[in-house]
Amino acid sequence: MDAFESSPQRAACSGDRLLGLVRRSFDRIVDYRPSSTICLTDTLMSAFALFSLKCPSLLSFDKQRADPNLRSVYGIDQAPCDTQMRETLDPVDPAQLEPAYREIFRVAQRSKVLESFVHMNDCYLLSLDGTGYFSSSTIHCASCLEKHHRNGEVTYQHQMFGAAIVHPDHREVIPLAPEPIIKQDGATKNDCERNAAKRFLEKLRRDHPHLKVIVIEDGLASNGPHIRALQDKDCHFILGAKSGDHASLFQALTDGVDSGETFEYIHTDEDGVVHEFLYQNGVPLNQSNPDLKINVLDYWEHRPGKKSQHFTWVTDLKITRQSALPIMRGGRCRWKIENETFNTLKNQGYHFEHNFGHGKQNLSVVFAMLMTLAFLVDQIQQIGCRVFRRALQVAGSKRALWEKMRSIFFEHYVDSITDIFAAIADGYQRQRLKLRTDPGAQPPNTS
Repeated sequence: MDAFESSPQRAACSGDRLLGLVRRSFDRIVDYRPSSTICLTDTLMSAFALFSLKCPSLLSFDKQRADPNLRSVYGIDQAPCDTQMRETLDPVDPAQLEPAYREIFRVAQRSKVLESFVHMNDCYLLSLDGTGYFSSSTIHCASCLEKHHRNGEVTYQHQMFGAAIVHPDHREVIPLAPEPIIKQDGATKNDCERNAAKRFLEKLRRDHPHLKVIVIEDGLASNGPHIRALQDKDCHFILGAKSGDHASLFQALTDGVDSGETFEYIHTDEDGVVHEFLYQNGVPLNQSNPDLKINVLDYWEHRPGKKSQHFTWVTDLKITRQSALPIMRGGRCRWKIENETFNTLKNQGYHFEHNFGHGKQNLSVVFAMLMTLAFLVDQIQQIGCRVFRRALQVAGSKRALWEKMRSIFFEHYVDSITDIFAAIADGYQRQRLKLRTDPGAQPPNTS
């Protein structure tokens, strides 16, 4: 084991440490109720445990809410029933959950486990995109987006604007607090991804004023107002661009070949992949924004035996022979918000699109943010906790790991989440089944 693996900095990213941070963050949220038998912290922590354990439904968790391991692992003195959890969390402002994200991110920064995520120019790649997680023709709340169909039917939806720090060489991602795309108070029109992006950027600079980022997004983001918003928040950017949306930009790139303003660079890597770059710096974005100068990178990938791929990006980073390759790799990381973030939440055991409870106010959004928070804790462990990584390697997949974790949690008395992962990684002694009617069987410990 190397020195860094056994260092206190690595221990700071253990599951036990991260769960403690989550609970302390919840402790700071003022309980809006005058009195209750179950405190708000226990209710929030119970909902977090639901997603941390990857329970498939709130009903399945409710059947286990008296399990003593909820106290030893998650610090929950008393877990509410499913109805009480929904009623208690529905009025909670989702913004009150954001400090938990910040605390975990800062611990990860201080522990140095995020150093390998720096991509170029001392910046992190920050991938942004929106996704949906709820849709119904009957269930809805005041903040639901509404889609009115020609036949008179209405579809009610919930979406969120997600953000994650990514890197070309890492499968792990570090999600930041998502921004809900919901109908705002007093609004008659639907919220949209562009407005959510504005709110997210405001919070990004409020919460992380000195974080150096390169924002990567799809072609919908390469418009004048959004680029100016990124510049106003001191964010670099690599944004997709399509010829149909930027005819003058692509024409300038073509015309620049003859004038000498457009440069070509071809690189063949050790795998025989040919990377063909065409780039120009200082090009007007479009005819509507002639004063907004950006740099454009046109890229072809020719892989032996496979169909060639073509991408185009606009960026504020200066493009040279040396920077073309890292800019290209950064731009292609945009898909990690889809594949390693949203798809993981939807298909790797988190049950992102399952309706755990909709409520009348904020419940659906609160559940979505708690689930993403549980995902963040898992990702930080995967990056910075050796025990978690060994457990994942032994299990073979995320789904198998979650199944083993739940099995140990509900079948054994455990003291910590780290002990569960250590048992999966190193093995544990199976006990012979003893019925309560056996003379030698001990009564269960419910303390």
